[in-house]
Amino acid sequence: MTTLAGRGSSPTLDEVAQLAGVSRATVSRVVNGSPKVRPEARRAVEEAVARLRYVPNPAARSLVTRRTDTIALVLSESNTQVFSDPFFARVVRELSAALADTEMNLVLLAARGEREQEKVARYVRQGHVDGVILMSLHSQDTLPAVLAEAQVPLVLSGRPLDGRSVCYVDADNAGGARDATEHLLAGGRRRIATVSGPQDMIAGIDRHAGYRAALEGAGIGPDPALVAAGDFTEAGGARAMAALLEQAPDLDAVFVASDAMAVGALRTLREAGRSVPGDVAVVGFDDAAAAATSDPPLTTVAQPLDEMTRHMTDLLLRQVEGDEEVQARVCPTRLVVRASA
Repeated sequence: MTTLAGRGSSPTLDEVAQLAGVSRATVSRVVNGSPKVRPEARRAVEEAVARLRYVPNPAARSLVTRRTDTIALVLSESNTQVFSDPFFARVVRELSAALADTEMNLVLLAARGEREQEKVARYVRQGHVDGVILMSLHSQDTLPAVLAEAQVPLVLSGRPLDGRSVCYVDADNAGGARDATEHLLAGGRRRIATVSGPQDMIAGIDRHAGYRAALEGAGIGPDPALVAAGDFTEAGGARAMAALLEQAPDLDAVFVASDAMAVGALRTLREAGRSVPGDVAVVGFDDAAAAATSDPPLTTVAQPLDEMTRHMTDLLLRQVEGDEEVQARVCPTRLVVRASA
């Protein structure tokens, strides 16, 4: 007779079935969440599972459910950018917190460039993850189209550049940039420059559009000398600020499309002998940790990453469970006023 307790090895599905007085198939259905089990049989199995401290074998379970209990966060950036930018660390931390009360695990994949994107697409299509959150997308990235066509559960962080019908979560980037620029206008600034984000990314496009909308609303026409392209890095912000000082030395304010770039811009202004906010007022975007500790502390636009990651997790898990409804959620931003403007 099989012994139900006192064994050195982990309890098996057969032992749970024997203790519960049901078939092995019934135990499997209960463990895998099937609704096709009589209530009394379900209770018996659950009591046997608790008594034996049975833990399902993940590999065996995945053969039955076709599930891996794993989702991928795919960042369309180089490893250097992913691990050096605190913004991405915040995203990973918030996503991990959002998944803490679920059975899902999180894997992080960096996929900048055609070869890396092909590898990620192959990995996902082979069934290694249940769904994907795509972030930091550029216009040339192929993953959104490939994964959508493969019908992989998918959520984009940011409005899709090509307007395709896919679930996404975004911040109100245009509205936040407009608020930042209007704050500078309200402070009496009129020669307001911008260090824009990359114009092949939706955040860069929308934040630049918000900056322009605020100026147009104040009756100020566009001036190419007041625009310099950045790349969302501190070094890129420093370079762009130097270009602006050369192009428009009379500028009295600058809206910078990310806090990382704004920190670089502040360094360039300090090296050029410009006081902030006396000579030049500065506003960033993101409300990163560095914004509160910069010199001077940075006025910036906060986007609610905790709320956004909860929405991304919710939309993805709904799809994993079979929900095919395409939804978009746009989260409001808020201006955080500090000493720089």
